[in-house]
Amino acid sequence: MTAPVPDPGAPRLVLGSASPRRLELLAQVGIVPHEVRSADIDESPLKGEGARDYVRRIAGGKAAAFDLSPGDVLLCADTTVAVGRRILGKPASRAEAAGFMRLMSGRRHRVLTAVVVRHGDRTRERLVETTVRMRPIGAAELEAYLDIGDWQGKAGGYAIQGAAAAFIPWIQGSFSSVVGLPLAETAAMLAASGITMKGTAP
Repeated sequence: MTAPVPDPGAPRLVLGSASPRRLELLAQVGIVPHEVRSADIDESPLKGEGARDYVRRIAGGKAAAFDLSPGDVLLCADTTVAVGRRILGKPASRAEAAGFMRLMSGRRHRVLTAVVVRHGDRTRERLVETTVRMRPIGAAELEAYLDIGDWQGKAGGYAIQGAAAAFIPWIQGSFSSVVGLPLAETAAMLAASGITMKGTAP
């Protein structure tokens, strides 16, 4: 199978995210950015900030951090995990990742992804919320999971498409949003800016 390539006739798409998962998700629906950039912003939650407000603020902050050329379309997103009112970011250590997984073990949590598309003077925003249930995780299997190292750099300490899939029997909502980008919603937002699914290169 050949890989999709950027469409030279479409507006230039800039992906404002260094996440390889978002790049892979876009390629899955035949969309390839012309450029990939990363925003350097403070992603710390504000005191008392709820998960929905937090993820919207961070996605919007990323989108505002870039200077674009005329006609460019910018796509930014942010994904976070919430248990009740607690926001679970990317764990700084194995111990923190273990605490996150214990907190989610045997209960439901929410994964929220905010998507922002900037094109000219217009900004489109969308928030997608998915409910994820984790089965109870035993101590030995938790240690085995942590040994794999799949928790590193992941909101909540896990990736649904990784080893933690063994702990997740059920979700309600968008699978791709839990991975990092809700594809149906993102594709519709990009299409409104002239960027649509294309074929592959020969």
